[in-house]
Amino acid sequence: MFKIGVDIGGTFTDFAVWRSGEDTYAQIGSHKLSSSRPNYAEAVVDGLSEIARAYGISGEDDLLVVHGTTVSTNAIIERSQPPVALLTTAGYRDILELARLRLDKPVDLFNRRHPPLTSRENVYEVPERILSDGTVDTPLDTDAVLAAARKAMAEGIRSFAVCFLHSYRSPRHEKQAAELLRDTFPEVDVVASHEVWPQQSEYERAVLTLLNTYVKDIMSIYLREIEDYLARTFPRARLLVMKSNGGAMSSQEARALPVHTLLSGPAAGVTGAYELARKLDAGSVLTMDMGGTSTDVSLVQPDRVPITAQAEVGDFPLLLPVTAVEALGAGGGSVIWLDEGTLKVGPHSAGSVPGPACYGKGGTLPTLSDAYLVNGYLPETGLLGGQLPLSKDRAVASLEDIGRATGAGPDDVADAAIAVATSNMLARTLPFLARLGVEPSELTLMIFGGAGGIHGPLLADELGLRQVLVPRLPSVFCAYGCLVADLVHDAVQSVRGRNLDGRELFSTFQRLQEDGTAWVHDQSSTLTRTLHFAEMRYAAQAFTISVEVTDLVERQADHSSYSDAFHAEHQRLFDHHNPEAPVVIDELRTRSIGDQSKPGAGTGTSETRAHPEPVSRREIRFGGDTIARCAVYERAALTDTTAIRGPAIIEQDVATILVPPSFTARVGALGDLWLKNEV
Repeated sequence: MFKIGVDIGGTFTDFAVWRSGEDTYAQIGSHKLSSSRPNYAEAVVDGLSEIARAYGISGEDDLLVVHGTTVSTNAIIERSQPPVALLTTAGYRDILELARLRLDKPVDLFNRRHPPLTSRENVYEVPERILSDGTVDTPLDTDAVLAAARKAMAEGIRSFAVCFLHSYRSPRHEKQAAELLRDTFPEVDVVASHEVWPQQSEYERAVLTLLNTYVKDIMSIYLREIEDYLARTFPRARLLVMKSNGGAMSSQEARALPVHTLLSGPAAGVTGAYELARKLDAGSVLTMDMGGTSTDVSLVQPDRVPITAQAEVGDFPLLLPVTAVEALGAGGGSVIWLDEGTLKVGPHSAGSVPGPACYGKGGTLPTLSDAYLVNGYLPETGLLGGQLPLSKDRAVASLEDIGRATGAGPDDVADAAIAVATSNMLARTLPFLARLGVEPSELTLMIFGGAGGIHGPLLADELGLRQVLVPRLPSVFCAYGCLVADLVHDAVQSVRGRNLDGRELFSTFQRLQEDGTAWVHDQSSTLTRTLHFAEMRYAAQAFTISVEVTDLVERQADHSSYSDAFHAEHQRLFDHHNPEAPVVIDELRTRSIGDQSKPGAGTGTSETRAHPEPVSRREIRFGGDTIARCAVYERAALTDTTAIRGPAIIEQDVATILVPPSFTARVGALGDLWLKNEV
């Protein structure tokens, strides 16, 4: 069987290829194409066709494609889809406008609230009320449901989100309304909040339901195009789609619940990092995924991948357990610009078309990639083994306007832009690690993405990290993450306000586990692991902490044991706890996992060869200094006995790695590169 991971970015579409049962991690292949905006499926189909020809994959072969996509994310950020109607409880029509009465930048006098995803005119009140304990206060007015639907349809709306108060406790009214709409108007699409994520927080739950409804049509069209191609060309193929929690699900479920795909790209990279760190016994790892449009960091520890329910997509909160990723802003295609004389990098990106000026595709704005080329980090011969030629003359020309405005030469502008980008990354990374209670010096930095090999060592130097790990295929590493993802399902039960004893906690977790077992079975797999979590807080706190309680559930522990686990986690995160304060549980959550086949560790090739000679030398700039004849090595020529002292450049078809002056690069047991700071 062949297994192919596919990851779409704003600039490139990446592929990782594994022949199941034969190849190990060291034999995984890669492929890369420019992303085909706006029809992203085109690059996916073209890439799969090219891989099939290269590997001899035919219609008789079993094929599993696991896909991480940004289609749903882009639709929300660009607000490119038709309007959606929201049906909510009478008296709550302004739920989207009121939100949480918070400004994201309270000290900015010019700050404005982000407009809701759908306007107030498209929010319809329905008389009904279920109380917080699940009892019915006011029966559902079915005539009002139908009247609201007819009025919305008269305005051209064909998608409905239903979110009633306290439906997380009892969804009976939502079920009744959704069934009525589907039976009466079969041509419309209806999504109810309890079908998406039945958790308390009416505003966040309403937004989540709207997001799912908003992107459902475009995701269905996109995935069907890929499904149709696979059905025609590879009848034995199956398509899975990455989830924001770092797992995968069937394409059928992704079409029904596309909101789970919104952060699938960054989550795939963290999944790949967790799997590789486990293979290498690398300890705690800070990941850095730097692509063409953005840079994301996360933390991978030997026993956990951080999960958060505080993520955002575009202007909206995402009330789901997702892989905790901190977006740093700048990517290789981020535009360099002046803001009233101050040099800035990003957040705007040149994308894949027209792309950085040095691509020669019509782009004229200077980007980080242009700065890399001017500084000598990128080869003038081009990227992707020469398939994407680069023009240093265009890169220099793009920086000249800023140079004239600041009185600096192109080299100095490039230096300054790289320094600004590094400083911005540092300013976001340190608070992220502080929130997780981690000391940077204890970490290894794992860098991937198209620009990660260049900028990662620069960030490591600023953070004071002693060690950097560069995977074998850094620029397609998120596709590798897709390739090694397991089937993962999260389920939640809100228990706020209920004083459950140990027996009731156990029975609730059991029901959630049964749901997870059924889900994994529906994905044509078998449940292999279950993890249990409790969202807990001190009674007077306004926020919860996610505490893993798997061991407590398995031994059917009493309520006091849950409190002890909370105190221990609070101590770990904040260096203090209060054993006298009462502890409450707001939500119980279960993660059900169906393990999928993965490449074995294997070993890289161990050869005794002479120290490789540089394939070329070129001038680079580092920290404002010019290094006239910096050695450039070919990664394929390096062996496990090779030690490359910086400054140096290591090149491969799909990536370029910068070795700063104080670092030494060596090849690890599986063919990965380890950069160690010798100072």
